[in-house]
Amino acid sequence: MSSVRRLPPLRSMAVICALGSSVLLMTGCTNADTARSSVAEAAQTTPPTDTTSATDTTSPSPSASLTEDQAERKALVPMAKVSWDKAADTAVKEVPQSKLVDLELKRTSDEATASTGSPSPSMPNPAPSQGSPEWEAKVATSDGTVHRVDIDAVSGKVFRIQAEDQDADDKQKVSDRLGKATQKPEQAVKVATDKTKGTVTGVGLDDNDDQQLLWSVDVVSTDNWNKTTVDVDATNGKILREHVDRD
Repeated sequence: MSSVRRLPPLRSMAVICALGSSVLLMTGCTNADTARSSVAEAAQTTPPTDTTSATDTTSPSPSASLTEDQAERKALVPMAKVSWDKAADTAVKEVPQSKLVDLELKRTSDEATASTGSPSPSMPNPAPSQGSPEWEAKVATSDGTVHRVDIDAVSGKVFRIQAEDQDADDKQKVSDRLGKATQKPEQAVKVATDKTKGTVTGVGLDDNDDQQLLWSVDVVSTDNWNKTTVDVDATNGKILREHVDRD
């Protein structure tokens, strides 16, 4: 006799299906919770991505806002330990009976450092290294003969003396200027620095377009490294012009 396979009652089938559905639902919920937990943990452990470019987040350095000339003044002026008046006094002492006609703070050229050999009247001391600060002075005697005197702006030592190449007209022009200049360079510098505070980097005796004799004084501000040129009348000490070089 063949056995008959009995089917479970419908109620039992319903219970089994319900239990199966519950298991699947719990499994799905558990998987969803696990996934959400993993995402939360990843969010906590993974540092936030910075979408800002490096150029946006980097603050510019103070020197980045300076022009090339301002940056050069900022580098050069503090290196000079010898003031303009000390350099001028040294220069006029090198040439008897001379007076200052020009003075400028600059960097020592490679041409100066290339001069080697034993000390001589024209090169009494070794030149400073290339790029070091120097005062290039020009002094003239009463007949208008001009001598260039180079001075180490750190040690104060003279490292070169040489006569300028001049013709008779050049000498006469210089002689006439010296005779008419009743204001001394130190007087002109005082007028200029009373008007504009800073470090003097240049002094020169010259004429302007109106043929007025003047002392041109360069003053560098250590606040912004601008250079102000103050033209002072060499006969009465009045300011003729003031120009700020912000380049």
